[in-house]
Amino acid sequence: MASHPVNLALRFLLELAALFALGFWGWTEYSGARRIILAIALPLVAAILWGTFRVPGDPKEAPVAVPGIVRLVYEFVFFGAATWALYAAGRPKWGLILGVLVVIHYLTSYDRISWLLKQ
Repeated sequence: MASHPVNLALRFLLELAALFALGFWGWTEYSGARRIILAIALPLVAAILWGTFRVPGDPKEAPVAVPGIVRLVYEFVFFGAATWALYAAGRPKWGLILGVLVVIHYLTSYDRISWLLKQ
């Protein structure tokens, strides 16, 4: 189910929403130059880390191979931080929506989670 086009599209949109959430938090929590730096740097660092680690056998190309559990933990931290960022930025409804959609995505991606845990 994880490779179903609808689920892949949802995952892509969740990734973009999470990057937005991290930048949005940086923008709303600070002012001046820190605001601009965090609004750019937080999503940029998160995106670089997202694309750096891969699980052997995963079709995605990335430079650093890690065990499946490490990748899964990073994904949970990434989406959890994004959900928290929306709450902390004063948008709890957005955070709730993001969190619920992430849970739905992972529930429908049970085959991918199982595969990651076996790697």
